[in-house]
Amino acid sequence: MKQNSQEKEKINIYLANPRGFCAGVDRAIKMVEKSLKIYGKPIYVRHEIVHNRHVVEKLKKLGAIFVDSLDEIPNNKYPVIFSAHGVPKSVPKEAKLKKLTYFDATCPLVSKIHREVEFFDKKNFEIILIGHSNHPEVIGTMGQINNSKIYLIENIEDAKKLYVNNEDCLAYVTQTTLSIDDTAEIIKILKKRFPKIQEPKKDDICYATTNRQEAIKRIAKKCNYVVIIGAYNSSNSLRLVEVAKNNGCKNSFLIQKNNDFNWGKIINNTNIGLSASASAPEELVIDFINECKKRFSVNIIKDSSIKEDVVFNIPAYLKKTS
Repeated sequence: MKQNSQEKEKINIYLANPRGFCAGVDRAIKMVEKSLKIYGKPIYVRHEIVHNRHVVEKLKKLGAIFVDSLDEIPNNKYPVIFSAHGVPKSVPKEAKLKKLTYFDATCPLVSKIHREVEFFDKKNFEIILIGHSNHPEVIGTMGQINNSKIYLIENIEDAKKLYVNNEDCLAYVTQTTLSIDDTAEIIKILKKRFPKIQEPKKDDICYATTNRQEAIKRIAKKCNYVVIIGAYNSSNSLRLVEVAKNNGCKNSFLIQKNNDFNWGKIINNTNIGLSASASAPEELVIDFINECKKRFSVNIIKDSSIKEDVVFNIPAYLKKTS
């Protein structure tokens, strides 16, 4: 066995830090787990609590039932939880009409954007939302006010051709999980076209998105491949792949599990960058590293230059014991 181990080809894994769960994702998952302990199963969850199949399947085994509509909930005996992405105001109104007990797991940083939209709306401003069409966070944000006063733009071309009714009463907000660099370019165009445009008091792209993208930027140029563990419907997962490609590693891709990875690509002395999206658990990173160790002699190079200590507590009404 020792001889076989010595004969293994060598690879380096540049392990990005921070990676994996952010405070908002961690809070949302804990809210589902705590609700199951207090109320028993099933607990209903409107949409995926976070964009990760591994997390969703794990919660299903504990007794969570995921639905796309409140109409799918057969009665008001069991609570429903709204996902971390946020929901339009119409959803809690519907829950009240159905007399459902509901808990809102919206990330506090997404809720911040909802309050910004309400603030600008009360000032009678038109609002530009920079985000991805049909993403649940965008749907939730646009659903905070009358949609006729909010414009969705997705890219630089949209920013260049956007027409608004009143340039003097205009503001912008953004989705929390966008590319920092791409969004900065879009905002630059908006400010040039609409000099009086109001901006949020604090950046809307969340700390976790920013930190994970910065971590990838630091390692991308050193790597032959960058592997992002996440989900194909996860905005922050896709953005990490884009950031890696734009910062020196064209061979960057997203996997949901080890089986998605083409191990045949790896040769001796390959440098692999490794990170996980804000909705991907650390156990998937550990699984990937263990699979590497079965095949190669692995040297792990860690980066600890960015520290994260953000915690979002679950609501007080869920802190009681079962």
